[in-house]
Amino acid sequence: MNDSPSAGTPAPGPASPEELAAALRSTGYLADDGLATAAYLALRMRRPLFCEGEPGTGKTALAQALAQTLDAPLIRLQCHDGIDAGQALYDWDFPRQLLHLRTLEAGQAEFDTDAVESSLYAERFLLDRPILRALRTSPSVLLIDEIDRADDEFEAFLLEVLTEYAVTVPELGEIRAAQPPVVVLTSNRTREVHDALKRRCLYLWLEHPSVEREIEILHSRLPGVPERLAAEVARAVQKLRHADLIKPPGVAETLDWAEALQLVGARHLDPETAARTLGAVLKYREDADRTYAQLDALLAS
Repeated sequence: MNDSPSAGTPAPGPASPEELAAALRSTGYLADDGLATAAYLALRMRRPLFCEGEPGTGKTALAQALAQTLDAPLIRLQCHDGIDAGQALYDWDFPRQLLHLRTLEAGQAEFDTDAVESSLYAERFLLDRPILRALRTSPSVLLIDEIDRADDEFEAFLLEVLTEYAVTVPELGEIRAAQPPVVVLTSNRTREVHDALKRRCLYLWLEHPSVEREIEILHSRLPGVPERLAAEVARAVQKLRHADLIKPPGVAETLDWAEALQLVGARHLDPETAARTLGAVLKYREDADRTYAQLDALLAS
């Protein structure tokens, strides 16, 4: 007997990696064969997809594109240092509970304490946080972003949730997903995530795109960008990624830079225009200062 969360429920999404790649492309996300296959298998096998790579390689954007492709809401849990299960699961609406209690006190001279306490923890006072909301929304895509910023205890909690796709609210009982959400976890590898959580997932390492693919991405997301400008921006960003910068630019910065150049009327990338718009692609003063001093080399073919 199969008692896994996927038993009896059809897997969501396209019927092949090629179909998924085409669907992702229609949202503006260009997936290579390896990425499309990993995402397809995660959908069909109903396994979380663990995406690891440098910042700006498209990990979060993949979850967003999958949500569009599946016509499902994207529910995002942003991890941070000190995050706990309560912040991820649920809370109680204390102001409404207090108002309810005062209403009961005003309307009744005497009341059953147990009954009042029970009424305070009714469903209507429950505030869904991202994980509980994803379990109760079908279909949905749950993005657990930057899991490497959380601690070991939170990882252990996630492992349990992603194994059972169920949580227990003591006052209400067990809440189990009718259809497990599609789960994407991302990590910038600021620390190693434990093997137990990784074993529950399918793994995908994302690299920055090649110059050719980045040009494709520019044309897909900014259809009006001139061919020459797209090629020059993509080549310049590739060089910046290999420079000794505090924060190398990701794909989002490439798109921002190309859009900024278009908005100032640039048809190609020259040192003056590059200098005026570097704030779209570099986010630290030290990186900008170093790049200003090397603009000619940056823009050389």
